[in-house]
Amino acid sequence: MSKDRIDVKDVTPKQFNPKAHKSQGDRFNPSNRIYVRASKGVFQKLRRYGAWFLLLLFAVIPWIPYGERQAILLDIGQQQFNFFGTTLYPQDLTLLALLFMIAAFGLFFITTFLGRVWCGYLCPQTVWTFMYIWFEEKLEGAANKRKKQDSQPLTASIMARKTAKHAAWFGIALLTGLTFVAYFVPSNELWYDFFTLHASFWSYFWVLFFAVCTYANAGWMRSIVCIHMCPYARFQSAMFDKDTFIVGYDKKRGENRGPRTRKADPNDLGLGDCIDCNLCVQVCPTGIDIRDGLQYECINCGACIDACDATMQRMNYAKGLISYTTEHKLEGTHTKIMRPKLMGYGVVMILMLGFFFIQVASVDPAGLTVIRDRAQLSRTNSTGQIENTYTLKVINKTQQFQRYDLNVSGLSDVTWYGRQSIDVAPGEVFNLPISLGMNPQQLTSPVTTILFKLDDQQGFTIEIESRFIKQL
Repeated sequence: MSKDRIDVKDVTPKQFNPKAHKSQGDRFNPSNRIYVRASKGVFQKLRRYGAWFLLLLFAVIPWIPYGERQAILLDIGQQQFNFFGTTLYPQDLTLLALLFMIAAFGLFFITTFLGRVWCGYLCPQTVWTFMYIWFEEKLEGAANKRKKQDSQPLTASIMARKTAKHAAWFGIALLTGLTFVAYFVPSNELWYDFFTLHASFWSYFWVLFFAVCTYANAGWMRSIVCIHMCPYARFQSAMFDKDTFIVGYDKKRGENRGPRTRKADPNDLGLGDCIDCNLCVQVCPTGIDIRDGLQYECINCGACIDACDATMQRMNYAKGLISYTTEHKLEGTHTKIMRPKLMGYGVVMILMLGFFFIQVASVDPAGLTVIRDRAQLSRTNSTGQIENTYTLKVINKTQQFQRYDLNVSGLSDVTWYGRQSIDVAPGEVFNLPISLGMNPQQLTSPVTTILFKLDDQQGFTIEIESRFIKQL
């Protein structure tokens, strides 16, 4: 094992008492609810502004027009993936695989450098969870009030507040499902058909499926997803080292912890700067105590940092008892920013990103596929010519109508039966059946290699190889 690997502290109680365990709000027990207290501060502002920006982007993109369709439309039914002026087809999906690989190495790079900031600031599970918590607090009250009322008998007032909360939650979930499906179905049609009850079965199914998933994940499961279901929390330790920036508690400065008055000198009491207010635990969305050391449940959201800094400010102590720091810094040694593993992830990501843009730039604006008639390799027509039949599939990958001219080379004095000039709509796959006829005296070989050629009006050319077979 690498010497730079961080040891994760085991904070499981040695003697397990089921009753005491449940009463303490065991964060590993899905039946126990975590009542997250609101937190304000620099990092929470950054997280909220970033979340609102991403939510706005998510909601607006399906409504951005481009030509006669929306700018981004992943039309699975037609097997067309439209990105502004570019249309990709299944044969171009190597670009999607490459994009996923770039995202993976980007995640490795960010995690090695800044820990789980993706989880704390950008992950949809975190964004929607904090949004649901905001509605929960506005409609049901602060964390302590929610916890108290949940232990009381259900009254009409409590029922009304809970009904309003769940209605708001499901309303957000339904909007989320509609917005997500609008990336795959034209947004104008989807929203109109959905609310006028004219949408297809599968549109209703997928909208409601994603709505239920959003409602369950952000409203009920929350930290269960992060702790028990998300694989990222499990393999992050392979990317962490002692120079990774994490949310850390300065134990040398904070211990021994204990309450005291604002005017008391902690040195006279033999105490550290931690006043044991437990606010860092109360604001944590996964319910951990960061003072117990690094734990895989921590999502680096910085809520405990803001809560602790506010307490330190009230006590007239220096901020930073809990901060974004590294294990080396907490140990009093130097933090190495540029290290081989981090640089390796960065170099691979940049190289793959460059290759991706080269591939995108080289995507052809049109496609041509040639299919020979396999039922009859060749036949003799009424004029005595040897005739071969083909189907030409022409794909217009642009967002404008295109005129294409078709020709063939490899045979002299060949007769073309069918259209040689076609108009193809944006994103259309045009099937053109044609035949080629040749005088049998001019065919010197049983099989002749030929090239079908497609030209557009902008100078783009495609050549596809095929065969012309002489009747034996």
